[in-house]
Amino acid sequence: MDQRLVTAIIVVLGVPAVLIGYIWLTERLLNRIGQRARPRLRPWLWLAPALAFLVVFLVYPTIGSLIRSFQNAAGTKFVGLDNFAWFFTNDASLIALKNSLIWLVVLTALTVGLGLLVAILVDRVRYETVAKSVIFVPLAISMVAASVIWKFMYDYATPPDPQVGTLNAALGSAGIAPVAWIQISDFSFNSILLVIVMAWMWTGFCMVILSAALKGINPELLEAARVDGASERQLFRGITLPLLAPTLAVVITTMVITALKAFDIVYVMTSGHFDTQVVAFQLINELYNFSNPGRASAIGIVLLLAIVPVMALNIRRFRAQEAIR
Repeated sequence: MDQRLVTAIIVVLGVPAVLIGYIWLTERLLNRIGQRARPRLRPWLWLAPALAFLVVFLVYPTIGSLIRSFQNAAGTKFVGLDNFAWFFTNDASLIALKNSLIWLVVLTALTVGLGLLVAILVDRVRYETVAKSVIFVPLAISMVAASVIWKFMYDYATPPDPQVGTLNAALGSAGIAPVAWIQISDFSFNSILLVIVMAWMWTGFCMVILSAALKGINPELLEAARVDGASERQLFRGITLPLLAPTLAVVITTMVITALKAFDIVYVMTSGHFDTQVVAFQLINELYNFSNPGRASAIGIVLLLAIVPVMALNIRRFRAQEAIR
């Protein structure tokens, strides 16, 4: 029998069987424990598998990466902060940092700004469902597929070869010379063009979340403000935006993390050439192309440290909101 078929059978039948067996054993164990201790133990026993997966696949690798970040390429001795010092002084890494900062700022601004704008606009039309579906569709496409689509959009051929790229074909029909879009030496411009690809995908996500929050606003508040003579701009600034603030914080946090993890689009569209590499691409490059797990781990820790404050701020906001409720 094919080993892949055996693996599939184990996954499809074995995993549910193990879960059912665990639940049965847990309840049997709880039935033998006193009534007083049972309510306190049951949550922990039910959470135990998830906590085990968390420790094995998240906590343990994180600790291992932290230790590895202080070691040399062979992992034979500790080199202190040399890997981190290399990262913050290497030219390629500094370009990757600048590009990641561009991704963070531009992607977050584009997706959240456009998502909020579209959510407000489509909330007032009869074909709202159709409009939302069209805008949300790109998110269903994989990063690789979206990158291939936009690679054809940006495609450039050296004249007098015909331009098959959509943008350059449009320029040619208007009598304008073709542009080497993502091959331009200006890394800021290149990175923004790549950010547009991800913004095209994730604007729909932001729109759906913000639209749901928008519909949760009590319409009586808006009507009362209109009766008092408030303009639509005043309604947005004084009522809509403050009430959307918690949801905006969640969406912004999601997009910041997404921007810092950007890799697929850069890999498929430019392979890091033309100074388009980002921090995540630099990590993969050091690990596989230069066989230096120490430096790759250091880059991973830098990414983790960049995300932690964002998550901490978001958790703090959640706790503050819960305290108000």
